[in-house]
Amino acid sequence: MQLPPATSAAIEKLGADLAVARLRRKESLKTWAMRMGVSVPTLQRLESGDPSVGIGIVATALWLIQRDGELGKLAAPEQDLGAIEMDIREAVALGSARAKASAQSRTLTRRAKG
Repeated sequence: MQLPPATSAAIEKLGADLAVARLRRKESLKTWAMRMGVSVPTLQRLESGDPSVGIGIVATALWLIQRDGELGKLAAPEQDLGAIEMDIREAVALGSARAKASAQSRTLTRRAKG
């Protein structure tokens, strides 16, 4: 799987951060994996930043450290800056088109009266 470098780095950091969270709680790989319902090798892959680890496993790890609430916000429409920028460009274009049409209408009205 080819990921953008920044995305790959973010996944690796997430894995490392999850490992730190486990260690700070003084949990072994075996115990933590059991609590997550995964094998120790899968947990090791998660903590090493393997991008092929399923999102359900990532979500479970986040749940264990009480951070799963953030998942619902990750792709929320109000946070989608790319779509927001597109909406703004469309609104500006619509406003420009309406202003131009209005100006043309006024010009035609003046000519008809004149």
